[in-house]
Amino acid sequence: MFTLVMLFALLGLGAWATVKAVGAAKRGVDRTITQAKRTVEDTALKAKSIGQVGVPGSLAQLRLDLRTSMRTTREALSDGSRVDASLKESLVLFERLSAYGHELDGELKRLEQEPDRARVAAALPDLRERVAKITQSADSLRWAARDRARRFAEDDLSTLSAQIEVESDALRDYASRRDPLDDLAEAAASWDAKAGPAAAGPGNGQGSGHGEDRQDARGQRGAAQTPALDAAAPAPQYPWQKSARPETTT
Repeated sequence: MFTLVMLFALLGLGAWATVKAVGAAKRGVDRTITQAKRTVEDTALKAKSIGQVGVPGSLAQLRLDLRTSMRTTREALSDGSRVDASLKESLVLFERLSAYGHELDGELKRLEQEPDRARVAAALPDLRERVAKITQSADSLRWAARDRARRFAEDDLSTLSAQIEVESDALRDYASRRDPLDDLAEAAASWDAKAGPAAAGPGNGQGSGHGEDRQDARGQRGAAQTPALDAAAPAPQYPWQKSARPETTT
């Protein structure tokens, strides 16, 4: 029974993992397709804005400006929110702004197919104002996020530079210190150098014979003053001892 339960659990886990993998692959494919479509459409709009004049070229330029601003702002906020949690609120605001941007982009796309060019031309000033309002809001969020990231980077760099200066000063101070053992070694070497000639004294050169005579004389005086070790010391006399009787002779 336990084996069957474990088998069903493993099968269920495998099925769940398979579904998750398929879902992730599908989302990856959808993202790739969406990015490819966006790239193709942006390229087409860029070509229209350059190659066409009048109403079609103006509509293409408005769509291109709107889409570029919205895409770059979304990327900046999404990337920044991974390291700065406060940007998540900005990302929420941008999502609300993005809804208006998508609506306006759809309207501009429909007007590209509008046969009444005069009516579209009359609506262009209002369309430009709406596009400018959305792009200015998106640009403000994007530049604020970039300024915030730059300030954080500058603060981190300033802190790091200060730490490096402190460490450099500590290294220089340590390198300038003298080891006490080195001072003792130098003092000992200097003392040896000064004591060397004095220790040799007048024993060098022509006065060596006189030095030997003086040393022999000092040795003899010392020997005369020093008692022999085997000399017998007189026995002490105490008051209670009787005096020795003299021996009588017959």
